[in-house]
Amino acid sequence: MSLMDQVSAELKKSMLAKDAVRTTGLRMIRAAFIELEKEGKGEVTDERCLESLRRLKKQREDSITAYVQANREDLASVERAELAVIEAFLPQLADEATTRAWVKEAIAASGATSPREMGKAMGALMKAHKADIDAGLARKLLEQELGA
Repeated sequence: MSLMDQVSAELKKSMLAKDAVRTTGLRMIRAAFIELEKEGKGEVTDERCLESLRRLKKQREDSITAYVQANREDLASVERAELAVIEAFLPQLADEATTRAWVKEAIAASGATSPREMGKAMGALMKAHKADIDAGLARKLLEQELGA
């Protein structure tokens, strides 16, 4: 079952269960997937859906930060609920130990030796593990390994 079909099935279940918070989050996800269809860039694959989910996750995280700074905990809690729904469909990212091992492999493969060459190592790392890695953590570990 494709990711798009899973979201639609979960939406139906949440509507029948009258779970308003989950229904709202799933409708938002489904709307993002429909936008992918309307773009006309070919078939809507699970990979494109995951990219869309990652964008939605980043938007929610940014909103939560802004709402907390503005002392609007009520709005931040709504965003947290939507974030939980989004994260349920995203695969788990690699932990720090696995990411560190991948970073070392990417440094060796790219031949990067200094912080100035971090882009080469990051490119090799993302090419090999884009779907499985937290880019922020990878960047931090690359800086540590290259002595930035």
